[in-house]
Amino acid sequence: MPASFVRRLSMTMLSVGVSAPLLAQTLPPVRPLGAVVRISPSDVFGSISTVRPLPGGRVLVNDLVRRQLLLLDSTLVQEAVVADTTAATANAYSGRTAGLIAYRGDSSLFIDPASLSMLVIDGAGQVTRVMAVPRPSDAQFMIGGPFGTPGFDSKGRIVYRGFTRPNLPPPPSPSDPPGARMQVPQQPDSAPILRVALDTRALDTASFFRIPKTSAKVTQNDRGQVSVQMVMNPMPVVDDWTLLPDGTLALVRGADYHVDWLAPDGSRTSTPKIPFEWQRLSDEAKATFLDSAKTAMEATRARGMTASGGAQTIIGAPGGGGPGGGGGIVMRFEGGGPPPTGAAPAVTGGAPTTMSMPAINMVPASELPDYRPAFGTGATRADLDGNLWIRTSKVANGGPVYDVVNRQGALIDRVAFPFGRVIAGFGPGVVYLGVRDDKGARLELARIR
Repeated sequence: MPASFVRRLSMTMLSVGVSAPLLAQTLPPVRPLGAVVRISPSDVFGSISTVRPLPGGRVLVNDLVRRQLLLLDSTLVQEAVVADTTAATANAYSGRTAGLIAYRGDSSLFIDPASLSMLVIDGAGQVTRVMAVPRPSDAQFMIGGPFGTPGFDSKGRIVYRGFTRPNLPPPPSPSDPPGARMQVPQQPDSAPILRVALDTRALDTASFFRIPKTSAKVTQNDRGQVSVQMVMNPMPVVDDWTLLPDGTLALVRGADYHVDWLAPDGSRTSTPKIPFEWQRLSDEAKATFLDSAKTAMEATRARGMTASGGAQTIIGAPGGGGPGGGGGIVMRFEGGGPPPTGAAPAVTGGAPTTMSMPAINMVPASELPDYRPAFGTGATRADLDGNLWIRTSKVANGGPVYDVVNRQGALIDRVAFPFGRVIAGFGPGVVYLGVRDDKGARLELARIR
């Protein structure tokens, strides 16, 4: 499910009766983002996933909807198509998802999980060579998006969020009574941050971070039909992560809002809690939020359904969970086991099916946190100066407020973004914004100040 769903829920929470904020210390004032100085045409993109600045003000833009990697000039006008689904680029964009990450110097890597290949793109936007994905089983997790922001550390290793293996239930026992309740694998509540070397393929685990957790319940009726229901928490307390330009790994902890740092030399440090306007949720506010969350999720699910010859597609998990990402819409799969959590099952062609979509289940209000979380999944990016930009749950004039945290863990700025804008990338003193509204998708370039 798109991350915009969770952002809408964060804004909804401001209207459900939270109590006065708790302040541990004086906060920097919230200021508006600097002026927008460039805007791309609105007919170029279907979406904007990632932006990679190049020398001379040009940029590479990954468009997941149209499955194109585009090169724009310094005025944000399209200059060339680097990869798409046509023969002109040798079908370089062969899958439905792909990632764009910074590589050595001004070069970039375009990762295509479908072909298990990585295109090396130079600073001029030209493909110079093709490499194999170092770990084919992890290719999908190297693309970024719902899995964080992959990158390279100082030793040339790709750093990315790894696959989460479900916790398997004990096997059935001959002593189990007839009709005993079936059990399904449960998703863990944490995921690893992995590092893999391109040359040796050596792999190690840098750290772990907390992710949304999906719980599953299996029932079986008297006709032997099996029903699997996934239950989600629309307000999970999670961690987030990103890489700084020097390869430092930053892990933002959601429980108390502080940052753990893993430096290029291997040293680990923790910095103090970041001040935040914590807002307590009453029982009434929790119940109201769950109702609003369910309504918003039903609407999002309806928009995610496609009607092409009777086909229906259900997409994603809340907060950009994706496969193994935690969270999830409720599904009932009769007559067989469920697909991986967050997968996109399709019902085709009007033929009979054993799959049905029940109403969405949420956790009870008692399982929601007592304080509104400071941030959600995929909230953190790093600018070129090594500062963290954390999209918080605070809203100003309808848009998100970003906390800017320096390498010492100090909150140095709070910046209000216009409504409907998210960070797509950073350049020197500027930020690239992805926008999607009734005019379409477009890219904006704004000054940080």
